[in-house]
Amino acid sequence: MHTSWLIAIDGSAPSLKVIDFVITEAASRVAPPQLLLVNVQAPLSGNITRFIDEKVVSDFHREAGDAALAQARQKLEAAGLAHSAHIMIGETAPTLVELAKDKACNMIVMGARGLGSVAGLLMGSVAVKVVKLSTVPVLLVK
Repeated sequence: MHTSWLIAIDGSAPSLKVIDFVITEAASRVAPPQLLLVNVQAPLSGNITRFIDEKVVSDFHREAGDAALAQARQKLEAAGLAHSAHIMIGETAPTLVELAKDKACNMIVMGARGLGSVAGLLMGSVAVKVVKLSTVPVLLVK
């Protein structure tokens, strides 16, 4: 059976722990899962985008996404694990869930806490939203 994992990465230390977990788990499997690294960039405010060229905004999101994914990609490459990288723009939780659905992922793997504020005492608010919205299992790594 084809296994595909969406791995949410925001560039934080907790999201890099997710990569360490994925590397260990993938090594224990006969066939490693297909790995989709995903970084979701928040859209810029409409007021800002009225004054900035669309290409500049697009370049900004791509560069920020690439920077957030860089260490995770290096770790996966060092472990010899193939992956694809996706930089999305939108509200994080619904964007992750929709991409997991579109790509027929079997599981979403993410940190229990990321770069978000101190809003969630036990889990980050994005993690809580993903768990609520997802139709596939969500694995939270502490």
